[in-house]
Amino acid sequence: MWTTSLVRGCLGFILWFALAFLLRFILGVLATPGNNAGKPPASGAVQGIQEDEGQPLNDEPGRGNLLDITTPDQDNELNDLLTPKPSHSDGDNGFAPLNPPKLVSTKEQDPEELAKALRHLTQK
Repeated sequence: MWTTSLVRGCLGFILWFALAFLLRFILGVLATPGNNAGKPPASGAVQGIQEDEGQPLNDEPGRGNLLDITTPDQDNELNDLLTPKPSHSDGDNGFAPLNPPKLVSTKEQDPEELAKALRHLTQK
């Protein structure tokens, strides 16, 4: 019945919503740095120093939150690639265009043999 499908659909939605909400809450607690199990951070951690070791936690507050990447200028290299270089015609540069030999040539065959081959292929 459609009422059974409607009830089961609503129960499935409520169950999956609750599971997703619980998973999101657990991941949020695990991903929060410096706030373990709801405890406020230690007074030394606020200043950037651990209480037991006396070493700084971070050199700068907020370090690692922003990623700023710049690429080096390559304008000169790009211009060198785009500008044509003078060609030196002194001697052989080693380049020869590919000239493969033709394997089959129809100019040398007899027209009667071509007609015979065509008739043989059309009969099959």
